[in-house]
Amino acid sequence: MIEINHHGATTGVTGSCHELTLGSGTDKSGILIDCGLFQGQEEGRDGSASDLAIGFPIGHIKALVVTHVHIDHVGRIPYLLAAGFDGPIYCSQPSAIMLPEILEDALKIGFTRDRRLIEKFLDLIRSRLVPLPYNQWQRVFSDHSSLDIRLQSAGHILGSAYIECDAVSDGVGERIVFSGDLGASHSPLLRDVVSPERADRLVIESTYGDKNHEDREGRRFRLKSILKHALADGGTVLIPAFSIGRTQELLYELEGLIHQFGSQPVAPELPWRDLEVVVDSPLAADFTRIYRDLKPFWDNEALSLVAKGRHPLSFEQLTVIDSHQDHLNAVEYLARSHRPCVVLAGSGMCAGGRVVNYLKALLGDTRNDVLFVGYQAAGTPGRDILSYGPKGGWVELDGERYTIQAGVHQVGGYSAHAGQSDLVRFVSGIDVLPREIRLVHGDTSAKQALRKCFQSLGSTDIIIPEH
Repeated sequence: MIEINHHGATTGVTGSCHELTLGSGTDKSGILIDCGLFQGQEEGRDGSASDLAIGFPIGHIKALVVTHVHIDHVGRIPYLLAAGFDGPIYCSQPSAIMLPEILEDALKIGFTRDRRLIEKFLDLIRSRLVPLPYNQWQRVFSDHSSLDIRLQSAGHILGSAYIECDAVSDGVGERIVFSGDLGASHSPLLRDVVSPERADRLVIESTYGDKNHEDREGRRFRLKSILKHALADGGTVLIPAFSIGRTQELLYELEGLIHQFGSQPVAPELPWRDLEVVVDSPLAADFTRIYRDLKPFWDNEALSLVAKGRHPLSFEQLTVIDSHQDHLNAVEYLARSHRPCVVLAGSGMCAGGRVVNYLKALLGDTRNDVLFVGYQAAGTPGRDILSYGPKGGWVELDGERYTIQAGVHQVGGYSAHAGQSDLVRFVSGIDVLPREIRLVHGDTSAKQALRKCFQSLGSTDIIIPEH
């Protein structure tokens, strides 16, 4: 018997956690693919401790496989260990470097500020990590059943992977693929996704199953146009940015615009080469440094820029704010100044982090603009700003209402997630269509739209799990 069960990301886009189980009864063995945090108000969650608890049996779980290190895919790992999981944690080589960093930040927010306890936990995590190169099979277990896994580049963030599983139980073998989060085509820094050669069953994300992104040149042109329009009156462009992936891609694109249009004006009396770009997020700054250290995993385009002496993630117009006092000073200065500036601040969905202080100070001024470049989950302030900002509405931040006078924009092409056409391309690129496709990690409308697309490819059984 080979079973797939889902413990998150079935009625929303967060909390990814999937279980592959082989055998039955006392002969049962399995793995988890991701163990992520629920965010916003998805899946009927209210942010209580019960959302974090591991509410399913784990005695038969032999290993955890991490597709990538975003918090909605790894945030419940501390709770998994607390529940008694003592197996290895398989992931790509870049993810093995980044996972302790992201969990350290999560521990500071949700667990403890005690440095000794944090270091003890991080040492435990590091001792469990088994970094795997892409495209290499790894035996996970071989007892009553056997399971081998292989990681392939997913193009979502640096180190992201989709997981191929060769499972054999009771003499029956299957190739089961878990997509994790797939990346959009032609993303900066990242290599494009290649479809698996085979998948008898496929579990695939559907975040943007109902829409396509702008192409690379289109979104770059839109980014340039929005910045010129927004900065014309001397305001701040605030970009709520996810620390891993989105921030680095945006810096890459901004460096490209500054390099290409250097002497041309981005605002009155301000050439592109003098535009200040601020990263105000210690975590984003840490991961930008890690991205720089992981150049061997960059795509050929990015490596060619480095060979020409360019520095896509550390250009001279870039300022990184570290200390909390410097952050407060920057918020105050930008709120009263008329100096055009671009600020990237975490968190990406405006549910916490330094971006909240910027929003409180800047939302009420028409000179300022908020630019969203990623998915905003239901129940987050980011979704509310995106929904109500163009209507002159308000958003609640830390229990207070703030009127939205600032401009609100969205450039969907910079989402780290694959668009509908990318998802269809991923599936249609498999030599023989999977006999079963399970749609997870998406809103209902996205799943329904993607289901119709997949149905048009053939007679595959398409399942939308409800739990």
